[in-house]
Amino acid sequence: MPCLPWTQTRPSGPLQSRRSRFFRRTGTSAGISRRHLPLTEGVAMGMVRDVFFQTGKPMKIHHLNCGTLCPYCEKLINGTGSLIKPARLVCHCLLVESSEGLILVDTGFGTEDVQQPERRLGKGFMTAMRPTLSRTETARVQLDQRNLDAKDVRHVIPTHLDLDHAGGLSDFPEAAIHVMAKELAQITHPDVRDRIRFRQAQFVHHPQWAVHQDAHENWFGMPAISPIPVLKDSLKLVPLPGHTKGHMGVAVRGENKWLLHCGDAYFHRGQIHGSPEMPKALELFEQAIQTIPQQRRDSLTRLQQLAQRHGDEVDIFCAHDPVEFDRLAGNPSA
Repeated sequence: MPCLPWTQTRPSGPLQSRRSRFFRRTGTSAGISRRHLPLTEGVAMGMVRDVFFQTGKPMKIHHLNCGTLCPYCEKLINGTGSLIKPARLVCHCLLVESSEGLILVDTGFGTEDVQQPERRLGKGFMTAMRPTLSRTETARVQLDQRNLDAKDVRHVIPTHLDLDHAGGLSDFPEAAIHVMAKELAQITHPDVRDRIRFRQAQFVHHPQWAVHQDAHENWFGMPAISPIPVLKDSLKLVPLPGHTKGHMGVAVRGENKWLLHCGDAYFHRGQIHGSPEMPKALELFEQAIQTIPQQRRDSLTRLQQLAQRHGDEVDIFCAHDPVEFDRLAGNPSA
């Protein structure tokens, strides 16, 4: 498939002056809230946590499951349960209500994935991972359930561009999509493996890419980037390459500690905390889809060290572990 002209800039003309339900409720003026940052190279229902920024306005963090995966063999994937029953994996996303508008961290599957699964996701993925593809799990519909306007999503930060993390980008065409340069290159200049792995159909709407280069900040001893300057004390990109070339974590300051969404830098809580042991089938799957093995192992080591040294300050979780999602979303019996 020929490459498309992905990298774009936002229009410089006046933007729509509509006041949305979200900005009326937060008391932020529509003119300021809808401005776009320049593009540079550089939950299911979840529990809501209130956070206060230097602006004095509360920010809410919602934990959303934007896609349930049901591959075969619960015991070999989840580590417990039946050899006959299907496993349960989630697509753990964050919805952040901030003074700068709505921010999504990962999108899971989108409404178009639900409508056109074979075109957007492919038969191989559908057969192996057996997603439920419920429209009610999409981020777009979950915003509606919270009386929030999808047009107020100003920033989307996918941890990487795999199909189960970026499928919902097309539901938010006006948002700035923050990615690392190496991650975007897998879409704009794909090699043979990239063409197989990444679903070009998910990007034909021409996302508004906000491209980031090297990380020069320090966050708990890890390199980091502030993608939105006004939220520099509360939102960080943390490069965690290996699963893909430009894979990253996203850190958001929570009420009592930071939350670090690690995407697919790991797949099972036992990899960070030492127990329970990671299920063998999940371990083999992780190794099969890694792009740069040594970088992935190095990223995992840094996360393990972060948990050991700063576990009381940072809550670490990945995209697909259902136990981590249930804990953070307040669904212990799910």
